[in-house]
Amino acid sequence: MKYWRTVRTAFLLFGILLLISGLVYPLLLTGVAEMAFRHQAHGSLVRDEDGIVVGSELIGQNFTGPFYFEGRQSSTLGSPYNAVQSGGSNLGPSNPALLEEVNTTIRHLETLGMYGPWPSDLVTSSASGLDPHISLDAAFLQVPIIAKARGMDEEEVRTLVFEHGESDLFSLENAYVNVLSLNRALDEVDTP
Repeated sequence: MKYWRTVRTAFLLFGILLLISGLVYPLLLTGVAEMAFRHQAHGSLVRDEDGIVVGSELIGQNFTGPFYFEGRQSSTLGSPYNAVQSGGSNLGPSNPALLEEVNTTIRHLETLGMYGPWPSDLVTSSASGLDPHISLDAAFLQVPIIAKARGMDEEEVRTLVFEHGESDLFSLENAYVNVLSLNRALDEVDTP
């Protein structure tokens, strides 16, 4: 008899904890996120002037060519910046495959007219393969190519980079820029 009371108490406690942690807590957090952080709770989506979703502040996009700033390389499976397949390449610094990927990226950038020294974030992928940011150094390296392709003044493009630059909370030295935001601003100033 005592055994069954212990089993019943265990099942009752399990049910209560399941209800609290599996239903009440997630619903409460979702409600708070909806009220306090609506933009972030919906994926930090970026919309155009017509309200159409063009991307997310949190996921990079595959911009290529001389008219747009290029972001970090994506190592996601299937297609670049595939959020379903998020993950790095797991290639270590001594792996020849990593060196080949970096060299392929450098050759691509050289065909656009860019030459080193290469900021590491421009020639390697991030740990998630989805990083939407590049360093200011990586953006400044691309300024002459974009200005020439669009027929703009280099200083005007450089100013856009500065205007959209962000920095870490604790350090001004680690400045970066969101590539989608920067390219949208570039299109507002000059459409290719």
